[in-house]
Amino acid sequence: MMTGIWEQFAGNLAFVSLAISIWAHLSIWFQRQIVGFEKIMFGIMAGVASIGSMLLAVQFSHGTFVDLRFAPLALSGMFGGPIAAVITASLTVAFRISIGGAGMTDGVLVTIAAAGMGIVANFLIRKKAPVFSHIALLAAAIGCLLIASMGLLPALSKVQALSAVGLPMTATNCVATIVGGLILLKTQRLELERRILETAFSQSPDYLYVKDRDSRFITVNENMIRLYRFESTTEMLGLSDFNLLPRPLAEELYHREQEVMRTGLPLIDCAEYIEGRNLLASKVPLRDRDGRVIGLAGVTRDITERTALERELRQSKNLLSHAMAGMPDGFAMFDSEGILLFCNEQYRDAFPLSADARVIGAHISDILRRVAETRERLDISYDSMEDWIKAASGTLHENKNEEIQLQNGDWRSIKTRRAADGTAMVVVSDITTMKQAEIALRLSAEQMKNLAETDGLTGIVNRRAFDDAFLREAARSARNKTPLSLLMIDIDRFKAFNDTYGHPAGDRCLRLVSECLHRSVKRPADIVARYGGEEFVVLLPETDENGAAIVAEGFASHLREENIVHSQSEFGRVTASIGISSATGRVLREEPNSLVSMADAALYEAKAQGRNRILARSPAAGLNFVRDAAGAN
Repeated sequence: MMTGIWEQFAGNLAFVSLAISIWAHLSIWFQRQIVGFEKIMFGIMAGVASIGSMLLAVQFSHGTFVDLRFAPLALSGMFGGPIAAVITASLTVAFRISIGGAGMTDGVLVTIAAAGMGIVANFLIRKKAPVFSHIALLAAAIGCLLIASMGLLPALSKVQALSAVGLPMTATNCVATIVGGLILLKTQRLELERRILETAFSQSPDYLYVKDRDSRFITVNENMIRLYRFESTTEMLGLSDFNLLPRPLAEELYHREQEVMRTGLPLIDCAEYIEGRNLLASKVPLRDRDGRVIGLAGVTRDITERTALERELRQSKNLLSHAMAGMPDGFAMFDSEGILLFCNEQYRDAFPLSADARVIGAHISDILRRVAETRERLDISYDSMEDWIKAASGTLHENKNEEIQLQNGDWRSIKTRRAADGTAMVVVSDITTMKQAEIALRLSAEQMKNLAETDGLTGIVNRRAFDDAFLREAARSARNKTPLSLLMIDIDRFKAFNDTYGHPAGDRCLRLVSECLHRSVKRPADIVARYGGEEFVVLLPETDENGAAIVAEGFASHLREENIVHSQSEFGRVTASIGISSATGRVLREEPNSLVSMADAALYEAKAQGRNRILARSPAAGLNFVRDAAGAN
């Protein structure tokens, strides 16, 4: 009976989590299409989740039902505020009243209390961004509310709800609150990152765009639509240069972009003349996960004014100095000997620690020495200061692009161009916002990759990551003609363990087994993975059968020391059966999967021979040896 109640609550939990996940996927669309009504839609969606949970409610007495409506109620208040909470509570209360029954009044009171908790949580964190600790506290508050209601409210206490379903109801409502809260929290963070990137993209002073494989515009920023005199970005989507420019120029740009996508080599700072503007375009290929080029991204900087300034510089140095004062970027000019001829205040402000050395008449080596003395830049080694100063001074008159980080964490883009008369022009831009967004995006991608390769319960490598590692190590062992061993481990009578002690105890058992496996391997190259359910694998590069047996016996010893009680096992404690397979050379080159098949066959035979055994098979020699978990032959 108790197992059945857990299963019904688990199904209810799955529904609530699914409903919140659906909202998380639709919320971005709602925010774009139904501006100003996001909280109302969130309240309606949470109300639907609560009603759905009530439809899946567990009935344990006439007219009295228990369910997981309280997680959506509390979360709507915390993340949506009073408006969303009132809508959710109204829908939930209306539906509960329509159902009727002996527990109707109690159910309505608890519903209103749960929504009130969400509103209180929203009020307490109104000036902060929600974090996991807030969600955990809300889940704990919901748990306390449910325990109190089942013990104190008349209808629920009369049917002894606390003793009958108190644990599963409280636990699953708390889990639903935490899971739903994490989903909403992740959605908020992704939306914030998306808005930051969109803002940086749309407000960039450069012309930014992305094109598909056929050189058609996929997205553009505000500067692009102003350049081509469109009203909105959507008007440019799907167009190509052939729709915007004279055909000869369009063909030139098209072939240049197709060459970038064909070769995969970026085009950096290519001069273009479009709509009467001198532009400097950089275009890089975009690739999918498999490395295929699917389009290109372009950054085009309008250098019309800069070109005019360069022309005027040769005519009048004073006029150039006046013009540079109004530029958004830092600008400096050095003569062929490395003497600073001109610079604007923006150039000095871009390097606050060495600004006092950046004066007219200063030599580049003196400026760089001041940089080294103040340790202004983070990208250089100050152990060989004079060598760096000499090398950097020698490359002053080379065309180059640099991105450097200052001591205060800001980023600068330094573009150096050599003029025909031997002078060097330097443009310095503040790219701190762009680099921060780039770093945040990269960290997010790395976190997602780690989540995709890690088993959520045990924290070790999952099946997907193991399969990739196995193919890689098998190929390497075949190439180097070194042995490769595989241990396949299965916990004996684990289903009986779960049925006897419950799934939380089963989860703790799985974590302990994974810890024992980790203690058994000694090298960073050894891989411990959860293969599925109660089955684990250990991949041992450059290890023969004897070495694998030592690892297996060490694991069995660690597991025996844990002495996890298992009343349904013939051994009285948790044990494991282990299959071992080793191979090298031709077998790994021609049939690498036979290593897995042999380990699985050895595991199956170890269980057939009475469990708690270590049995080895190899693709070449068949059955090699059998040992019990204590190491006896």
